[in-house]
Amino acid sequence: MAEVIRTATREAYGKALVELGAEDEKLLVLDADLAAATKTGMFKKAYPDRFIDCGIAEANMIGVAAGLATAGYTVFASSFAMFAAGRAFEQIRNTLAYPHLNVKIGATHAGVSVGEDGARHQCCEDIGLMRTIPGMTILNPADDVEARLAVLSAAKVQGPVYMRFGRLAVPRVFDENYRFEIGKGVYLNEGTDVTVIATGLLVERAIAAVELLKNEGISAALINMATIKPLDAEIVLDAARKTGCIVTAEEHNVIGGLGSAVCECVAGAYPVPVLRVGVEDTFGRSGPALELLEYYGLNAANIAAKAKQAIALKK
Repeated sequence: MAEVIRTATREAYGKALVELGAEDEKLLVLDADLAAATKTGMFKKAYPDRFIDCGIAEANMIGVAAGLATAGYTVFASSFAMFAAGRAFEQIRNTLAYPHLNVKIGATHAGVSVGEDGARHQCCEDIGLMRTIPGMTILNPADDVEARLAVLSAAKVQGPVYMRFGRLAVPRVFDENYRFEIGKGVYLNEGTDVTVIATGLLVERAIAAVELLKNEGISAALINMATIKPLDAEIVLDAARKTGCIVTAEEHNVIGGLGSAVCECVAGAYPVPVLRVGVEDTFGRSGPALELLEYYGLNAANIAAKAKQAIALKK
């Protein structure tokens, strides 16, 4: 049996920044005193003259990033998701997104898989916050391969990008031949009874859920949706028409994230039952990451159960 490769997406983020730094001398990286955790320390070691530690001052970091962007630099600004999206929301909206500046936000330690850091660090609201900002691109990669490609692609986007990375080492889903395109979902499995649309850490668990359903004679399609905004409406509606019901899966509040985006998409164009797997509008709690994922139902068994419920709702 082949060895399962497990890597945190934040690791891929740090490596991709070093890769980009070799290609672009006008690329700068900022951090809010968390370089070891966000893995921007890799860039600092390689290009110390292009790294700025802004201290524990995330709002100020976004202001500095915005100013550098007006001078023609491509800027990556990093912190934990709770602080990058939450504490600095007003600066992201007004100083960064309103003038549509070329700053990429690398938000690490998202979701309950932050583990023992506890509820105040487990950000399950960040995608919802960023979705409300006009012109913001949101990327939530499933593994280290997709994370690297997401970072490289984000650097080419003219305008603000929010990238979501995790602390937990997760299994590799894709091989080196995988092709990533911002704004495009990807079918990982074809099916006729139900469609599972998953993002981030839940993709690997959705793959396992599809296998569980297959063992019960249920044909499930599976879509990897790494871009939350702009959402790939074409593939969502294609899934709605083909299978007649959808289950979304994400390590995020069921309000405001991928599930909400999919509901909004189908409600206006092709209404079908949509059930959501995610954090059920509650705060996180302290504990081992894997145990917390089970506690909040972010697992294959729950995705499969929701799929069967969705099938039962079809007219």
